[in-house]
Amino acid sequence: MPAIAIIGAQWGDEGKGKATDLLGSSVDYVVKFNGGNNAGHTVVINTPEGKTEKYALHLLPSGILTPGCTPVIGNGVVVDLDVLIEELDGLEARGVDTSRLVISANAHVIADYNRTLDKVTERFLGSRRLGTTGRGIGPTYADKMNRIGIRIQDLFDEKILRAKVEGALELKGQVLTKIYNRRAPSVDETVAELLTHADRIRPMVRDTGLLLNQALDRGETVLLEAGQATLLDVDHGTYPFVTSSSATAGGACTGSGIPPMRMDQVIGIVKAYTTRVGEGPFPTELFDDAGEHLRKVGAEFGTTTGRPRRCGWYDAVIARYAARVNGVTDFVLTKLDVLTGLEQVPVCVAYDVKGTRHDEMPVNQTDFHHAVPIYEYLPGWSEDISGARTFEELPANAQAYVRAVEQMSGARISAVGVGPSRDATVVVHPLI
Repeated sequence: MPAIAIIGAQWGDEGKGKATDLLGSSVDYVVKFNGGNNAGHTVVINTPEGKTEKYALHLLPSGILTPGCTPVIGNGVVVDLDVLIEELDGLEARGVDTSRLVISANAHVIADYNRTLDKVTERFLGSRRLGTTGRGIGPTYADKMNRIGIRIQDLFDEKILRAKVEGALELKGQVLTKIYNRRAPSVDETVAELLTHADRIRPMVRDTGLLLNQALDRGETVLLEAGQATLLDVDHGTYPFVTSSSATAGGACTGSGIPPMRMDQVIGIVKAYTTRVGEGPFPTELFDDAGEHLRKVGAEFGTTTGRPRRCGWYDAVIARYAARVNGVTDFVLTKLDVLTGLEQVPVCVAYDVKGTRHDEMPVNQTDFHHAVPIYEYLPGWSEDISGARTFEELPANAQAYVRAVEQMSGARISAVGVGPSRDATVVVHPLI
């Protein structure tokens, strides 16, 4: 069986967690391949007793909620050990079995000095801030590229760990004290913090690249789950207002150790409207009652940060871009129910940049900052769609909206989210 990637096709928060969870019972491994605890997935599960259970996952793969599925933190992830243990303890207290979790020995670890640097740097930038979460993600990836990072495997050799921390703090300590007037942690403090959970996670650590390729050799299915999304990808996103990792299908390979030829399905997740958090351009952003309506009805507040999300109409231009960059084979359209009750629903089909129409993403940042959306207006619907489980059960105008968006977006829409719970999904084409 090939590997399957699930990719966010906008600026994140599209509902990747729900999509991953939807497929979880059909796959053997779910792999988080990039990012850290700077983004979250919310998964809502209806129990056999009729209760609704809501889980907010920040660092753990969504597959951890599916019995029999092996969740994997891949080598492309940066790990905050305190957050990892807190999440594991929280799930175990709720009766979730976390014993199958596997962590790559090559994943990098977030140190205390990187969290401090992230926060003070963002404050220092002022109006030029990037809108980071302040959790040390960017500085940890910078250390990785500068070859002074700390990996999970280093926790099991205190001599190597201490040497690496000493090397990192030679420069970072000077930066914190002399530029930002902040006390730098000592080598002993940092080493002690990093070693706190070493014995707890030791049994979870594996060569995950080998593990996953052997699973594929056995005919098992591996699902690769992105953090963040295409427009936040460090190479293909709206740079510099991006994350620090590769959130596209290419990143799924480098962040997991699975070669490209073993991945032949890419599922792109798009919301029926658009949101983003943090700074950066957002052509369809709404500043009126319509934007507030989407935020309120869609509960658009960050799973990890609690920040209100910026809201706007569906942007088919960035959907086409995401389809091209990732090689999307199937889209999952989420939160269609949020549009219920609108008389008409605008969809951005192109941009106007200083009098010139752009049907594709402008090549340079300046043009994208000045892009004005060109809308088509589709008729809305008032019927409650949360109980629909087949495409034919959707109102005619809701069906027409899905078909129109599909035609504009560059790949077929194979599933439609009609509510927050795990089973509130209309499957148009089987994903596996």
